Amino acid sequence: MDELPDTVIKDPLLLSFEQHFSATSFTEQETCDDILTLWVASDQLSDMLEYARDSSFTLLFDLYGVDERLRNNSESIPHNDFTVVYHLSSLSKKRDLRFKVALSENNLSLDSITQRWPNANWYEREVWDLFGITFKHHPLLTRILLPPGYQGHPLRKEFPCRATEKDPFSLDDQKCQQLQNDLKFSPESWGMRQHGKDTDYMFLNLGPNHPSVHGVFRIALQLDGEHIIDAVPDIGYHHRGAEKIAERQSWHGFIPYTDRIDYLGGVMNNLPYVMALEQLAGIEVSERVKCIRVMLCECFRILSHMLFFGTFAQDVGQLSPIFYLFIDREKLFAIIEAITGARMHPSWFRIGGLAQDLPKGWDKMMMEFVDYFPARLDHYQSMVMDNSIIKARSVGIGTYNTEQALQWGVTGPGLRATGSDWDLRKSKPYSGYENYDFEVISSNGGDCYDRCALRVQEMYQSIKIIKQCVQSMPEGNYKTEHPLTTPPMNCASKQDIETLIQHFLNVSWGSVMPVGETTFAIEATKGINSYTLISDGASSSYRTRIRTPSFAHLQMIPTLAKGVMIADLIAIIASIDFVMADVDR
Repeated sequence: MDELPDTVIKDPLLLSFEQHFSATSFTEQETCDDILTLWVASDQLSDMLEYARDSSFTLLFDLYGVDERLRNNSESIPHNDFTVVYHLSSLSKKRDLRFKVALSENNLSLDSITQRWPNANWYEREVWDLFGITFKHHPLLTRILLPPGYQGHPLRKEFPCRATEKDPFSLDDQKCQQLQNDLKFSPESWGMRQHGKDTDYMFLNLGPNHPSVHGVFRIALQLDGEHIIDAVPDIGYHHRGAEKIAERQSWHGFIPYTDRIDYLGGVMNNLPYVMALEQLAGIEVSERVKCIRVMLCECFRILSHMLFFGTFAQDVGQLSPIFYLFIDREKLFAIIEAITGARMHPSWFRIGGLAQDLPKGWDKMMMEFVDYFPARLDHYQSMVMDNSIIKARSVGIGTYNTEQALQWGVTGPGLRATGSDWDLRKSKPYSGYENYDFEVISSNGGDCYDRCALRVQEMYQSIKIIKQCVQSMPEGNYKTEHPLTTPPMNCASKQDIETLIQHFLNVSWGSVMPVGETTFAIEATKGINSYTLISDGASSSYRTRIRTPSFAHLQMIPTLAKGVMIADLIAIIASIDFVMADVDR
Protein backbone atom coordinates (compact mmCIF):
# COMPACT_ATOMS: atom_id res chain seq x y z
CA MET A 1 0.00 0.00 0.00
CA ASP A 2 1.38 3.43 -0.97
CA GLU A 3 2.16 5.80 1.87
CA LEU A 4 0.00 8.89 2.11
CA PRO A 5 1.92 12.17 1.69
CA ASP A 6 2.57 14.14 4.84
CA THR A 7 -0.09 16.74 5.56
CA VAL A 8 1.27 20.26 5.28
CA ILE A 9 0.47 22.09 8.50
CA LYS A 10 -0.14 25.75 7.85
CA ASP A 11 1.16 28.43 10.15
CA PRO A 12 -1.80 29.32 12.43
CA LEU A 13 -0.88 33.00 12.19
CA LEU A 14 -0.89 32.90 8.39
CA LEU A 15 -4.17 30.97 8.49
CA SER A 16 -5.77 33.66 10.66
CA PHE A 17 -4.79 36.36 8.15
CA GLU A 18 -6.19 34.30 5.29
CA GLN A 19 -9.47 33.92 7.18
CA HIS A 20 -9.81 37.64 7.92
CA PHE A 21 -8.58 39.13 4.64
CA SER A 22 -9.04 38.33 0.97
CA ALA A 23 -6.44 36.26 -0.83
CA THR A 24 -5.40 39.28 -2.90
CA SER A 25 -4.61 41.39 0.17
CA PHE A 26 -1.16 39.95 0.73
CA THR A 27 1.54 37.61 -0.59
CA GLU A 28 3.81 35.50 1.61
CA GLN A 29 7.60 35.68 1.22
CA GLU A 30 9.86 32.87 2.37
CA THR A 31 12.82 34.02 4.49
CA CYS A 32 15.51 31.98 6.22
CA ASP A 33 14.70 33.45 9.65
CA ASP A 34 11.24 31.85 9.80
CA ILE A 35 9.55 35.21 10.47
CA LEU A 36 6.16 35.31 8.75
CA THR A 37 6.67 37.95 6.04
CA LEU A 38 3.70 39.32 4.12
CA TRP A 39 3.71 41.74 1.19
CA VAL A 40 0.72 43.98 1.72
CA ALA A 41 -1.08 46.43 -0.58
CA SER A 42 -0.72 49.98 0.72
CA ASP A 43 -4.50 50.43 0.98
CA GLN A 44 -4.70 47.26 3.14
CA LEU A 45 -1.79 48.09 5.42
CA SER A 46 -3.78 49.98 8.03
CA ASP A 47 -6.33 47.19 8.50
CA MET A 48 -3.70 44.48 8.67
CA LEU A 49 -1.61 46.39 11.20
CA GLU A 50 -4.74 46.90 13.30
CA TYR A 51 -5.54 43.20 13.15
CA ALA A 52 -1.97 42.26 14.03
CA ARG A 53 -2.00 44.57 17.04
CA ASP A 54 -5.30 43.06 18.21
CA SER A 55 -3.66 39.64 17.81
CA SER A 56 -1.07 40.56 20.50
CA PHE A 57 1.62 41.99 18.19
CA THR A 58 1.76 45.12 20.30
CA LEU A 59 5.46 46.00 19.91
CA LEU A 60 6.54 47.88 16.78
CA PHE A 61 10.03 46.44 16.88
CA ASP A 62 11.38 48.17 13.79
CA LEU A 63 10.41 50.17 10.72
CA TYR A 64 12.82 50.76 7.84
CA GLY A 65 13.17 51.19 4.10
CA VAL A 66 14.91 49.33 1.27
CA ASP A 67 15.92 50.68 -2.14
CA GLU A 68 15.19 47.71 -4.44
CA ARG A 69 16.14 49.27 -7.78
CA LEU A 70 19.56 47.62 -8.19
CA ARG A 71 18.75 44.33 -6.52
CA ASN A 72 19.67 41.12 -8.32
CA ASN A 73 17.97 37.75 -7.77
CA SER A 74 14.72 39.43 -6.72
CA GLU A 75 12.36 36.91 -8.34
CA SER A 76 10.86 35.96 -4.96
CA ILE A 77 9.55 39.47 -4.23
CA PRO A 78 7.05 41.73 -6.04
CA HIS A 79 8.49 44.11 -8.60
CA ASN A 80 8.97 47.48 -6.96
CA ASP A 81 11.38 50.39 -6.56
CA PHE A 82 11.29 50.84 -2.79
CA THR A 83 10.03 48.82 0.17
CA VAL A 84 8.91 49.93 3.62
CA VAL A 85 9.14 47.18 6.24
CA TYR A 86 7.07 47.03 9.45
CA HIS A 87 8.50 44.54 11.95
CA LEU A 88 6.15 43.66 14.83
CA SER A 89 6.74 41.47 17.89
CA SER A 90 4.39 39.58 20.19
CA LEU A 91 5.66 38.91 23.71
CA SER A 92 2.89 36.45 24.53
CA LYS A 93 3.31 34.45 21.30
CA LYS A 94 7.12 34.73 21.40
CA ARG A 95 7.29 35.39 17.70
CA ASP A 96 7.68 38.16 15.14
CA LEU A 97 5.71 39.33 12.12
CA ARG A 98 6.92 41.34 9.16
CA PHE A 99 4.80 43.41 6.76
CA LYS A 100 6.25 44.82 3.55
CA VAL A 101 4.78 47.50 1.32
CA ALA A 102 6.02 47.96 -2.25
CA LEU A 103 6.30 51.52 -3.56
CA SER A 104 7.02 52.89 -7.03
CA GLU A 105 9.55 55.68 -7.50
CA ASN A 106 6.87 58.12 -8.66
CA ASN A 107 4.66 57.56 -5.60
CA LEU A 108 6.83 57.37 -2.49
CA SER A 109 4.16 57.99 0.11
CA LEU A 110 2.38 56.09 2.89
CA ASP A 111 0.10 56.99 5.77
CA SER A 112 1.80 57.52 9.12
CA ILE A 113 1.11 54.94 11.84
CA THR A 114 2.11 57.23 14.74
CA GLN A 115 -1.49 57.22 15.98
CA ARG A 116 -1.20 53.47 16.67
CA TRP A 117 2.45 53.25 17.67
CA PRO A 118 3.99 56.47 19.04
CA ASN A 119 7.50 55.09 18.49
CA ALA A 120 6.87 55.04 14.72
CA ASN A 121 7.56 58.80 14.85
CA TRP A 122 11.35 58.61 14.73
CA TYR A 123 11.40 55.52 12.50
CA GLU A 124 9.27 57.25 9.86
CA ARG A 125 11.44 60.36 10.07
CA GLU A 126 14.50 58.17 9.56
CA VAL A 127 12.99 56.53 6.47
CA TRP A 128 12.17 59.96 5.03
CA ASP A 129 15.62 61.29 5.93
CA LEU A 130 17.56 58.41 4.37
CA PHE A 131 15.23 57.34 1.52
CA GLY A 132 12.92 60.29 0.77
CA ILE A 133 9.73 58.32 1.46
CA THR A 134 7.02 60.56 2.94
CA PHE A 135 4.45 59.64 5.58
CA LYS A 136 1.19 61.53 5.37
CA HIS A 137 -0.19 63.01 8.61
CA HIS A 138 3.14 62.61 10.41
CA PRO A 139 3.32 65.20 13.24
CA LEU A 140 6.82 66.51 12.30
CA LEU A 141 8.40 64.94 9.22
CA THR A 142 11.84 66.55 9.28
CA ARG A 143 15.46 65.43 9.13
CA ILE A 144 16.48 63.37 12.14
CA LEU A 145 19.99 61.96 11.60
CA LEU A 146 21.21 64.50 9.07
CA PRO A 147 21.38 68.31 9.40
CA PRO A 148 18.40 70.42 8.22
CA GLY A 149 20.02 71.71 5.02
CA TYR A 150 21.39 68.36 3.87
CA GLN A 151 20.88 67.52 0.20
CA GLY A 152 19.88 64.01 -0.83
CA HIS A 153 18.87 60.76 0.82
CA PRO A 154 22.01 58.67 1.54
CA LEU A 155 20.56 55.15 1.62
CA ARG A 156 19.32 55.47 -1.94
CA LYS A 157 21.49 53.44 -4.29
CA GLU A 158 22.48 56.42 -6.44
CA PHE A 159 24.05 58.08 -3.39
CA PRO A 160 27.81 57.27 -3.36
CA CYS A 161 29.30 55.09 -0.63
CA ARG A 162 32.70 56.78 -0.64
CA ALA A 163 33.79 60.40 -0.38
CA THR A 164 36.12 59.85 -3.34
CA GLU A 165 33.04 59.32 -5.54
CA LYS A 166 31.88 62.87 -4.84
CA ASP A 167 33.26 66.30 -5.66
CA PRO A 168 35.70 67.73 -3.10
CA PHE A 169 33.99 69.50 -0.22
CA SER A 170 33.82 73.28 -0.38
CA LEU A 171 32.23 75.88 1.85
CA ASP A 172 31.68 79.29 0.31
CA ASP A 173 30.23 82.26 2.17
CA GLN A 174 26.71 81.71 0.86
CA LYS A 175 26.65 78.05 1.87
CA CYS A 176 28.15 78.88 5.25
CA GLN A 177 25.46 81.49 5.87
CA GLN A 178 22.75 79.01 4.87
CA LEU A 179 24.12 76.43 7.31
CA GLN A 180 24.18 79.04 10.08
CA ASN A 181 20.56 79.98 9.34
CA ASP A 182 19.56 76.31 9.49
CA LEU A 183 21.02 76.09 12.99
CA LYS A 184 19.02 79.00 14.38
CA PHE A 185 16.59 77.86 17.04
CA SER A 186 12.92 78.45 16.24
CA PRO A 187 10.53 76.99 18.85
CA GLU A 188 7.67 76.83 16.33
CA SER A 189 9.67 74.58 14.02
CA TRP A 190 10.03 72.14 16.93
CA GLY A 191 6.31 72.17 17.65
CA MET A 192 6.60 74.47 20.70
CA ARG A 193 4.99 77.83 21.55
CA GLN A 194 6.83 80.86 22.85
CA HIS A 195 3.94 82.17 24.93
CA GLY A 196 1.39 80.58 27.23
CA LYS A 197 -1.87 82.04 28.51
CA ASP A 198 -0.26 83.75 31.50
CA THR A 199 3.46 83.40 30.90
CA ASP A 200 6.31 83.72 28.44
CA TYR A 201 8.23 80.47 28.18
CA MET A 202 11.99 80.21 28.45
CA PHE A 203 13.96 77.88 26.18
CA LEU A 204 17.08 76.06 27.26
CA ASN A 205 19.51 73.96 25.23
CA LEU A 206 20.60 70.93 27.24
CA GLY A 207 23.56 69.82 25.16
CA PRO A 208 24.82 68.86 22.68
CA ASN A 209 27.90 69.02 24.93
CA HIS A 210 26.33 68.93 28.39
CA PRO A 211 27.97 66.20 30.54
CA SER A 212 24.66 64.70 31.65
CA VAL A 213 23.54 63.87 28.11
CA HIS A 214 26.24 61.18 27.80
CA GLY A 215 27.60 62.22 24.42
CA VAL A 216 26.76 64.57 21.60
CA PHE A 217 23.02 64.81 22.26
CA ARG A 218 20.83 67.88 22.54
CA ILE A 219 17.46 68.40 24.20
CA ALA A 220 15.57 71.63 23.60
CA LEU A 221 13.58 72.42 26.74
CA GLN A 222 10.52 74.64 26.99
CA LEU A 223 10.40 75.91 30.57
CA ASP A 224 8.02 77.67 32.89
CA GLY A 225 10.44 78.54 35.65
CA GLU A 226 12.22 75.27 36.43
CA HIS A 227 9.29 73.12 35.34
CA ILE A 228 9.52 71.48 31.92
CA ILE A 229 6.55 72.17 29.64
CA ASP A 230 8.02 70.28 26.68
CA ALA A 231 11.27 68.60 25.71
CA VAL A 232 12.41 67.82 22.16
CA PRO A 233 15.41 65.50 21.71
CA ASP A 234 17.76 66.35 18.83
CA ILE A 235 19.93 63.45 17.66
CA GLY A 236 22.24 62.77 14.71
CA TYR A 237 25.44 64.47 15.86
CA HIS A 238 27.16 61.06 15.99
CA HIS A 239 25.74 59.70 12.72
CA ARG A 240 28.46 57.92 10.70
CA GLY A 241 26.38 56.10 8.08
CA ALA A 242 27.06 52.58 9.39
CA GLU A 243 24.28 51.04 7.31
CA LYS A 244 25.65 52.72 4.16
CA ILE A 245 29.19 51.55 4.98
CA ALA A 246 27.90 47.96 5.05
CA GLU A 247 27.08 48.23 1.35
CA ARG A 248 30.76 48.69 0.43
CA GLN A 249 32.49 46.45 3.00
CA SER A 250 32.80 42.70 2.62
CA TRP A 251 30.68 40.59 4.94
CA HIS A 252 33.76 39.85 7.01
CA GLY A 253 35.18 43.38 6.75
CA PHE A 254 32.11 44.92 8.36
CA ILE A 255 32.62 43.10 11.69
CA PRO A 256 34.85 45.85 13.24
CA TYR A 257 32.18 48.45 12.41
CA THR A 258 29.65 46.57 14.52
CA ASP A 259 31.86 47.09 17.59
CA ARG A 260 31.42 50.84 17.23
CA ILE A 261 27.60 50.83 17.40
CA ASP A 262 27.08 50.37 21.14
CA TYR A 263 30.72 51.04 21.87
CA LEU A 264 30.31 49.74 25.44
CA GLY A 265 28.98 46.39 24.22
CA GLY A 266 32.20 45.06 22.68
CA VAL A 267 31.82 41.61 21.12
CA MET A 268 28.11 41.63 21.97
CA ASN A 269 27.78 43.91 18.93
CA ASN A 270 29.39 41.23 16.75
CA LEU A 271 26.98 38.52 17.88
CA PRO A 272 23.69 39.42 16.12
CA TYR A 273 25.59 40.25 12.93
CA VAL A 274 27.59 37.01 12.70
CA MET A 275 24.62 34.90 13.83
CA ALA A 276 22.43 36.51 11.16
CA LEU A 277 25.04 35.53 8.56
CA GLU A 278 25.33 32.02 9.99
CA GLN A 279 21.55 31.73 9.79
CA LEU A 280 21.63 32.98 6.19
CA ALA A 281 24.39 30.58 5.12
CA GLY A 282 23.31 27.59 7.21
CA ILE A 283 26.54 27.55 9.25
CA GLU A 284 26.52 25.53 12.50
CA VAL A 285 29.12 26.37 15.12
CA SER A 286 30.45 24.08 17.84
CA GLU A 287 29.19 24.05 21.42
CA ARG A 288 32.57 25.44 22.44
CA VAL A 289 32.08 28.49 20.22
CA LYS A 290 28.60 29.03 21.66
CA CYS A 291 29.88 28.83 25.22
CA ILE A 292 32.80 31.21 24.62
CA ARG A 293 30.47 33.71 22.93
CA VAL A 294 28.06 33.64 25.86
CA MET A 295 30.88 34.04 28.39
CA LEU A 296 32.38 37.09 26.67
CA CYS A 297 28.98 38.67 26.02
CA GLU A 298 28.16 38.45 29.71
CA CYS A 299 31.56 40.00 30.52
CA PHE A 300 30.65 42.96 28.37
CA ARG A 301 27.18 43.12 29.93
CA ILE A 302 28.91 43.59 33.29
CA LEU A 303 31.31 46.17 31.85
CA SER A 304 28.45 48.19 30.36
CA HIS A 305 26.30 47.96 33.49
CA MET A 306 29.24 49.02 35.66
CA LEU A 307 29.73 52.18 33.65
CA PHE A 308 25.99 52.88 33.75
CA PHE A 309 25.94 52.34 37.52
CA GLY A 310 28.78 54.77 38.10
CA THR A 311 27.49 57.49 35.77
CA PHE A 312 23.95 57.17 37.15
CA ALA A 313 25.24 57.81 40.67
CA GLN A 314 27.41 60.66 39.38
CA ASP A 315 24.51 62.34 37.54
CA VAL A 316 22.32 62.36 40.64
CA GLY A 317 25.09 63.70 42.85
CA GLN A 318 27.30 60.87 44.15
CA LEU A 319 30.78 61.11 42.66
CA SER A 320 32.91 58.48 44.39
CA PRO A 321 31.30 55.22 43.06
CA ILE A 322 32.45 55.77 39.50
CA PHE A 323 36.11 55.75 40.56
CA TYR A 324 35.72 52.42 42.36
CA LEU A 325 33.81 50.98 39.40
CA PHE A 326 36.48 52.03 36.94
CA ILE A 327 39.04 50.08 38.96
CA ASP A 328 36.90 46.94 38.65
CA ARG A 329 36.27 47.58 34.97
CA GLU A 330 40.03 47.62 34.42
CA LYS A 331 40.33 44.21 36.07
CA LEU A 332 37.79 42.75 33.67
CA PHE A 333 39.22 44.59 30.67
CA ALA A 334 42.59 43.01 31.44
CA ILE A 335 40.98 39.57 31.10
CA ILE A 336 39.24 40.57 27.86
CA GLU A 337 42.56 41.82 26.49
CA ALA A 338 44.36 38.62 27.49
CA ILE A 339 41.77 36.53 25.62
CA THR A 340 41.08 38.67 22.55
CA GLY A 341 44.10 40.96 22.26
CA ALA A 342 42.02 44.13 22.68
CA ARG A 343 39.90 45.82 25.32
CA MET A 344 36.80 47.74 24.31
CA HIS A 345 36.56 46.80 20.61
CA PRO A 346 38.02 43.33 20.11
CA SER A 347 36.01 42.49 16.91
CA TRP A 348 36.72 38.92 17.96
CA PHE A 349 33.70 36.96 16.76
CA ARG A 350 33.86 35.60 13.23
CA ILE A 351 31.41 34.19 10.70
CA GLY A 352 31.42 30.55 11.77
CA GLY A 353 33.33 30.94 15.01
CA LEU A 354 35.99 33.05 16.70
CA ALA A 355 39.23 34.75 15.75
CA GLN A 356 41.21 32.21 17.79
CA ASP A 357 40.83 29.77 20.65
CA LEU A 358 41.09 30.63 24.34
CA PRO A 359 44.67 31.12 25.58
CA LYS A 360 46.27 29.07 28.32
CA GLY A 361 45.32 30.23 31.80
CA TRP A 362 42.09 31.97 30.74
CA ASP A 363 40.03 29.94 33.22
CA LYS A 364 42.17 30.93 36.20
CA MET A 365 41.86 34.64 35.37
CA MET A 366 38.12 34.39 34.84
CA MET A 367 37.48 32.47 38.06
CA GLU A 368 39.52 34.99 40.04
CA PHE A 369 37.20 37.74 38.83
CA VAL A 370 34.07 35.62 39.39
CA ASP A 371 35.12 35.02 43.00
CA TYR A 372 36.15 38.65 43.56
CA PHE A 373 33.33 40.67 42.04
CA PRO A 374 30.15 39.69 43.99
CA ALA A 375 31.52 41.14 47.24
CA ARG A 376 32.31 44.36 45.39
CA LEU A 377 28.73 44.47 44.11
CA ASP A 378 27.48 44.09 47.67
CA HIS A 379 29.60 47.08 48.61
CA TYR A 380 28.21 49.17 45.72
CA GLN A 381 24.69 48.18 46.71
CA SER A 382 25.25 49.68 50.15
CA MET A 383 27.09 52.72 48.82
CA VAL A 384 24.61 53.68 46.08
CA MET A 385 21.27 51.89 46.10
CA ASP A 386 20.80 52.14 49.88
CA ASN A 387 21.80 55.81 49.88
CA SER A 388 18.91 58.04 51.00
CA ILE A 389 19.89 60.87 48.62
CA ILE A 390 19.93 58.51 45.64
CA LYS A 391 16.50 57.24 46.63
CA ALA A 392 15.11 60.76 47.07
CA ARG A 393 16.37 61.74 43.62
CA SER A 394 15.16 58.65 41.75
CA VAL A 395 12.25 56.85 43.45
CA GLY A 396 8.98 57.76 41.74
CA ILE A 397 10.77 59.79 39.03
CA GLY A 398 10.37 58.96 35.33
CA THR A 399 7.75 56.29 35.93
CA TYR A 400 6.08 54.32 33.15
CA ASN A 401 4.26 50.96 32.96
CA THR A 402 4.59 47.95 30.66
CA GLU A 403 1.93 49.14 28.23
CA GLN A 404 3.65 52.50 27.80
CA ALA A 405 7.03 50.80 27.42
CA LEU A 406 5.74 48.68 24.53
CA GLN A 407 4.09 51.69 22.89
CA TRP A 408 7.49 53.38 22.77
CA GLY A 409 9.49 50.29 21.78
CA VAL A 410 11.32 49.99 25.11
CA THR A 411 13.14 46.68 25.62
CA GLY A 412 15.80 45.33 27.96
CA PRO A 413 16.12 46.53 31.58
CA GLY A 414 13.84 49.50 30.85
CA LEU A 415 11.01 47.09 30.03
CA ARG A 416 11.79 44.58 32.78
CA ALA A 417 11.71 47.38 35.37
CA THR A 418 7.94 47.64 34.68
CA GLY A 419 7.26 44.03 35.71
CA SER A 420 7.75 42.30 32.34
CA ASP A 421 10.04 39.27 32.25
CA TRP A 422 10.82 39.61 28.52
CA ASP A 423 14.46 38.64 28.03
CA LEU A 424 15.49 36.99 24.75
CA ARG A 425 18.04 34.86 26.59
CA LYS A 426 15.08 33.05 28.19
CA SER A 427 12.13 33.86 25.91
CA LYS A 428 13.88 32.98 22.62
CA PRO A 429 17.25 31.47 23.61
CA TYR A 430 20.22 31.67 21.25
CA SER A 431 23.86 30.55 21.34
CA GLY A 432 23.08 27.96 24.00
CA TYR A 433 21.58 30.29 26.63
CA GLU A 434 18.96 27.62 27.29
CA ASN A 435 21.72 25.53 28.92
CA TYR A 436 22.45 28.02 31.72
CA ASP A 437 20.80 28.45 35.06
CA PHE A 438 20.03 32.14 35.71
CA GLU A 439 17.11 34.35 36.65
CA VAL A 440 15.42 37.07 34.62
CA ILE A 441 15.35 40.02 37.00
CA SER A 442 12.27 42.23 36.94
CA SER A 443 10.66 44.80 39.22
CA ASN A 444 7.36 46.67 39.28
CA GLY A 445 8.22 50.30 40.07
CA GLY A 446 9.11 51.38 36.54
CA ASP A 447 11.01 54.42 37.82
CA CYS A 448 14.61 55.64 37.68
CA TYR A 449 15.56 53.78 40.85
CA ASP A 450 14.22 50.45 39.61
CA ARG A 451 15.96 50.78 36.26
CA CYS A 452 19.27 51.17 38.09
CA ALA A 453 18.65 48.54 40.78
CA LEU A 454 17.64 46.00 38.15
CA ARG A 455 20.94 46.36 36.29
CA VAL A 456 22.83 45.78 39.52
CA GLN A 457 20.99 42.50 40.02
CA GLU A 458 21.63 41.54 36.40
CA MET A 459 25.36 41.75 37.07
CA TYR A 460 25.00 39.05 39.74
CA GLN A 461 23.23 36.85 37.17
CA SER A 462 25.93 37.50 34.57
CA ILE A 463 28.58 36.36 37.07
CA LYS A 464 26.50 33.23 37.59
CA ILE A 465 26.45 32.52 33.84
CA ILE A 466 30.18 33.17 33.43
CA LYS A 467 30.97 30.76 36.25
CA GLN A 468 28.94 28.03 34.54
CA CYS A 469 30.78 28.71 31.28
CA VAL A 470 34.16 28.32 32.96
CA GLN A 471 33.18 25.15 34.81
CA SER A 472 31.59 23.42 31.81
CA MET A 473 33.54 24.72 28.80
CA PRO A 474 33.08 22.11 26.03
CA GLU A 475 35.86 20.78 23.83
CA GLY A 476 35.75 21.37 20.10
CA ASN A 477 36.92 23.62 17.32
CA TYR A 478 36.88 27.38 17.70
CA LYS A 479 35.83 27.70 14.06
CA THR A 480 33.68 25.53 11.82
CA GLU A 481 34.96 24.04 8.56
CA HIS A 482 32.04 25.39 6.52
CA PRO A 483 33.36 26.91 3.24
CA LEU A 484 31.82 30.32 4.04
CA THR A 485 33.53 30.61 7.40
CA THR A 486 35.62 33.76 7.28
CA PRO A 487 38.50 33.41 7.28
CA PRO A 488 38.80 29.60 7.06
CA MET A 489 40.93 27.61 9.47
CA ASN A 490 44.52 28.54 8.68
CA CYS A 491 45.86 25.07 9.51
CA ALA A 492 43.46 23.44 7.01
CA SER A 493 44.53 25.81 4.22
CA LYS A 494 48.03 24.32 4.34
CA GLN A 495 46.81 20.78 3.63
CA ASP A 496 45.29 21.01 0.14
CA ILE A 497 45.03 23.46 -2.76
CA GLU A 498 41.22 23.73 -2.66
CA THR A 499 41.22 25.00 0.92
CA LEU A 500 44.12 27.32 0.16
CA ILE A 501 42.15 28.85 -2.73
CA GLN A 502 39.11 29.20 -0.47
CA HIS A 503 41.26 30.93 2.17
CA PHE A 504 42.78 33.30 -0.42
CA LEU A 505 39.41 34.28 -1.91
CA ASN A 506 37.68 34.71 1.45
CA VAL A 507 40.44 36.92 2.82
CA SER A 508 41.16 39.00 -0.29
CA TRP A 509 37.74 39.21 -1.96
CA GLY A 510 35.34 38.15 0.76
CA SER A 511 32.88 35.30 1.08
CA VAL A 512 29.84 35.29 -1.20
CA MET A 513 26.72 34.76 0.88
CA PRO A 514 23.68 32.99 -0.58
CA VAL A 515 20.70 35.00 -1.79
CA GLY A 516 18.27 35.61 1.04
CA GLU A 517 17.04 37.76 3.86
CA THR A 518 17.39 37.26 7.58
CA THR A 519 16.97 39.00 10.93
CA PHE A 520 18.71 37.99 14.14
CA ALA A 521 18.08 39.65 17.50
CA ILE A 522 19.88 39.33 20.84
CA GLU A 523 19.43 40.66 24.37
CA ALA A 524 22.18 43.27 24.31
CA THR A 525 23.35 45.46 27.18
CA LYS A 526 20.70 48.15 26.74
CA GLY A 527 17.86 46.17 25.18
CA ILE A 528 17.23 44.20 22.02
CA ASN A 529 19.75 44.69 19.22
CA SER A 530 19.13 43.10 15.82
CA TYR A 531 20.64 42.95 12.37
CA THR A 532 18.54 42.49 9.25
CA LEU A 533 20.67 41.45 6.26
CA ILE A 534 19.63 41.23 2.61
CA SER A 535 22.00 39.38 0.29
CA ASP A 536 21.62 39.30 -3.47
CA GLY A 537 24.46 36.82 -3.85
CA ALA A 538 27.44 39.16 -3.63
CA SER A 539 30.47 39.56 -1.38
CA SER A 540 28.85 42.46 0.50
CA SER A 541 25.43 43.34 1.82
CA TYR A 542 22.70 44.71 -0.40
CA ARG A 543 20.95 46.16 2.66
CA THR A 544 21.99 46.08 6.31
CA ARG A 545 19.50 47.30 8.87
CA ILE A 546 20.76 47.83 12.42
CA ARG A 547 17.99 48.01 15.02
CA THR A 548 19.38 49.45 18.23
CA PRO A 549 17.61 49.79 21.60
CA SER A 550 18.86 53.31 22.38
CA PHE A 551 17.21 54.84 19.31
CA ALA A 552 13.81 53.70 20.55
CA HIS A 553 14.46 54.60 24.19
CA LEU A 554 15.33 58.27 23.65
CA GLN A 555 11.97 58.85 21.95
CA MET A 556 10.28 58.54 25.32
CA ILE A 557 12.06 61.53 26.85
CA PRO A 558 9.32 64.11 26.00
CA THR A 559 6.68 61.92 27.67
CA LEU A 560 8.77 61.39 30.81
CA ALA A 561 9.96 65.01 31.01
CA LYS A 562 6.67 66.90 30.91
CA GLY A 563 5.92 68.57 34.22
CA VAL A 564 9.11 67.57 36.00
CA MET A 565 11.97 69.76 37.21
CA ILE A 566 15.20 70.08 35.25
CA ALA A 567 17.07 68.16 37.96
CA ASP A 568 14.58 65.29 37.62
CA LEU A 569 15.20 65.19 33.86
CA ILE A 570 18.90 64.61 34.55
CA ALA A 571 17.99 61.55 36.63
CA ILE A 572 15.64 60.32 33.89
CA ILE A 573 18.30 60.67 31.20
CA ALA A 574 20.82 58.87 33.42
CA SER A 575 18.42 55.97 34.03
CA ILE A 576 17.81 55.28 30.33
CA ASP A 577 21.38 54.00 29.77
CA PHE A 578 22.28 54.91 26.20
CA VAL A 579 25.28 55.79 24.10
CA MET A 580 24.87 58.06 21.11
CA ALA A 581 26.63 55.79 18.64
CA ASP A 582 23.89 53.25 19.42
CA VAL A 583 21.29 55.91 18.60
CA ASP A 584 22.80 57.57 15.54
CA ARG A 585 24.75 54.68 14.01
